[in-house]
Amino acid sequence: MASASGLSRRRGGGGGGTSSTSTTSTSPPPSRSSSFTGTNNTRTHAGSAFEGGSKIAYDPRDLPPSSTNDGLDGGGRGAGLPRLTIMEEILLLGLKDKQGYLSFWNDNISYALRGCILIELALRRRIALVKDSLGSRRRAGSLSERLVEVVDERMTGETILDETLRMMKATQDPPPGGLHNPNSAVWGSAGSWTSPSSSSASNSGPSTGEKLSISTWVDLLSGETWNVLKIGFQLKQVRERLAKGLVDKGVLRTEKRNFLLFDMATHPVADSTVKASLISRILALLTSTTSSVPPSALLPEGTQCRVIRSVCLVCAAYTASVLDGTMGGAISSSTTHSIPPLGYEEREAAFVRADEILAEFSVWPWGATNEIGSTPGSRKRSSSSRIATGSSADQGRESVLGLVAEARNEMGVIASAGSGIQGISDDGQDLCLELVAGVLEVLSRLDSLL
Repeated sequence: MASASGLSRRRGGGGGGTSSTSTTSTSPPPSRSSSFTGTNNTRTHAGSAFEGGSKIAYDPRDLPPSSTNDGLDGGGRGAGLPRLTIMEEILLLGLKDKQGYLSFWNDNISYALRGCILIELALRRRIALVKDSLGSRRRAGSLSERLVEVVDERMTGETILDETLRMMKATQDPPPGGLHNPNSAVWGSAGSWTSPSSSSASNSGPSTGEKLSISTWVDLLSGETWNVLKIGFQLKQVRERLAKGLVDKGVLRTEKRNFLLFDMATHPVADSTVKASLISRILALLTSTTSSVPPSALLPEGTQCRVIRSVCLVCAAYTASVLDGTMGGAISSSTTHSIPPLGYEEREAAFVRADEILAEFSVWPWGATNEIGSTPGSRKRSSSSRIATGSSADQGRESVLGLVAEARNEMGVIASAGSGIQGISDDGQDLCLELVAGVLEVLSRLDSLL
């Protein structure tokens, strides 16, 4: 008779086995559209195979109550997270639609994806920069050398983000025992990191953790280090894991292709409208001729940091060498998402616009570009592109300044959302968004690093 009442998850130490005799036909079987969340009916759905639902099954009780809908401060204050992360968007732009694999000649995307991981964690208010005691007197050009710290240790629900967060937390606050190993992180039963000071076994003295800079973290996550003791920080199979995540979200599908003597799993595009909407957002931002940001260049209303996310998408696509693929337009099953390709002069103007956006947002505060604060080589690339296309020096400048103003307004909304927001210093500086600027500075030097 127990099978007639459906299946239920057994909680460890929660329910006893005596309730099996009272399971009769008087209690109706659970619905397919509801998840077992105990007596708390305010929890979110634990995964669904239906359209519009998450295809990854999970137990919402394993996550903190506010982790399922991160808002401005990670607490769900009226803003939701987008369907795709920035890393997934960059990977989707680089994938060939029908073949389902990346270009073998693209050496930049792996390094750029690691930077996007830090950007995504910063936008979710998980990591931030350590407050600089120099304040406004800090040396120019040292933004990428600022130290990073974990300000919120809750899980995000994304595997790669959580793995990176564990390594950063284990480096900053090593677990008891004296071993400084990213693979020996201790995760508490309540979904948070166990503090060495609160552990009964913490008799080894003070913590010997360290905080690393932005550029160091991007190098370590990419495996770009000669220190054999830091090899364990490298994230393995990032592109394949991101592709599998897109398969779970219904954007890609998995196929096997034969390459000479071996078979390789490929991931062609299954939902072409998703990639077409990405290309539409990028082109709308790069071809705008007014100071106001077009709504088609932004994520839907109510999305967390919709302006800043669009800026990071364009800058990351530009540095990852996947922006060129968006210039050819997109063909979708829906005629409303089909995008015509750009002409030669329009392509050059779009690349110049992307370089200007990167130059404005890779410094802090945003828009404070000058001869010292500009990204290395950005002014030379911009001027040479303008000479090649015959365009004036002020073409599109008004649109870039309008984008900077919108991003600053969005930053002001975050700062005024209330107290308790992670990553906001005592003087009102947003250390999370300053970290985003530091990552963009690292990515702007990508051509000279590789």
